[in-house]
Amino acid sequence: MEPTTDEREKRMLRGLVTVSYFADDLTAARRWYTDLLGIAPYFASPADGPPAYLEWRVGDHEDELGIIDRRYAPHQAPAAPGGAVVFWHVDDVQVALDRLLAMGAAEHEPLTRRGEGFITASVVDPFGNILGVMYNPHYLEILAR
Repeated sequence: MEPTTDEREKRMLRGLVTVSYFADDLTAARRWYTDLLGIAPYFASPADGPPAYLEWRVGDHEDELGIIDRRYAPHQAPAAPGGAVVFWHVDDVQVALDRLLAMGAAEHEPLTRRGEGFITASVVDPFGNILGVMYNPHYLEILAR
């Protein structure tokens, strides 16, 4: 059953706004993510000179991926990758995983079949961030609506 307009408006989490990763070398991160995504960032701050922040619009809903100079991290950067894993839908997890590994990412979690058509994997990008990829049949169902 579809939620009513009032129910939708009362939801606490309304949608993914920005995924932020950190990098010590934003010039290298710009090249790596531009190559991975096939598009250049649409926003850089500052506009001239070495960037402190970069943004891309990614995927079917143009979700925002931001890369921030690690000097501006609001917390102490951990020595090893950790925390939440954000999974991005891909059409073929094995192809995506192979490409990420070929680009210099390190395996974090191998390709895992989770049942009922769900497949996941994750890597650590060259800048120490965990990047998850997933085939999710529910994503495609919602996208088709």
